[in-house]
Amino acid sequence: MVDDVANEPYLPPIAHPIRAIGTHAFDFDRQVAVMAIVNRTPDSFYDQGRTFGLEAAVKASIDAVAAGADWVDIGGVPFAPGEPLPVDEEIERIVPVVRELRAASDVVISVDTFHARVAEAAIAAGADVVNDTTALHDPDMARVVAGSDATLVITHSLAADSAGPRTQYGSPTYLAVEDDVARLLQDRVERAIADGMRDDRIVLDPGFDLNKNTLDTLRLARRLPVVCALGFPVLAAMSNKDFIGEVLEAPKPERVDGSLASAVFAITRGARIVRVHEVARTRDAVRMAEALMGWRQPADPVHNMSAFNV
Repeated sequence: MVDDVANEPYLPPIAHPIRAIGTHAFDFDRQVAVMAIVNRTPDSFYDQGRTFGLEAAVKASIDAVAAGADWVDIGGVPFAPGEPLPVDEEIERIVPVVRELRAASDVVISVDTFHARVAEAAIAAGADVVNDTTALHDPDMARVVAGSDATLVITHSLAADSAGPRTQYGSPTYLAVEDDVARLLQDRVERAIADGMRDDRIVLDPGFDLNKNTLDTLRLARRLPVVCALGFPVLAAMSNKDFIGEVLEAPKPERVDGSLASAVFAITRGARIVRVHEVARTRDAVRMAEALMGWRQPADPVHNMSAFNV
């Protein structure tokens, strides 16, 4: 006989599960937020510059909201190694999109940046979240975000170290990837709080595939509760990444199903925000996961609810 307790979903010990982000409230004890990705870059790993133009980026952002996104994450610089982009140019890429999306919608807006100056300009334009993939490499980042009502996403990557963003790291190794990730994130949380960040405005991202090989990422996904145990909502950014391609032997256009499976698995391991390219399909997968975990009621439960059904 199956033990009922074994069927219970993993519930991470989030210290502040009810979060006010922008004009929205999320209960991360019973809710998963869908974050859409819009990259205003000519060399994004997935969309290959399709949303580089301002009009295209704004339209993609508004379309994501219509498709059911809770958040829209706007980036101006890829994570991948490459030449640095001048900060003023990054601001010119991101801020107009933030400004136009804010005028059109009350959706939660996040900006993917590792520069405090970009974060400050984006917050002034209406951004609600700063998504830092370098775990506070910029020493001013936490202070800038702390001086506002914005939420800070602290993401694990080796860019947190002195070499900095967009650096090539050859064959990174970890003693135990989940422990190494949790240790660095805990250190950066303490740094952020010391710089004035409230702990109820911090989200953590373990950085799947960021300076990690496929085996690292798969292990990190299985052991995600180690990161969730730090007590903060966890964001899973897995959509269309190379670990999915290497598992499925699939090029980027053929990784949607793998992305959906990865998002749902991450939810069962404690993730409460999923960062994705395909919003509508992910929204449906997330809603099903919430229902199966007992958090969401069916919209219209009529099947076999009367004497005339079979």
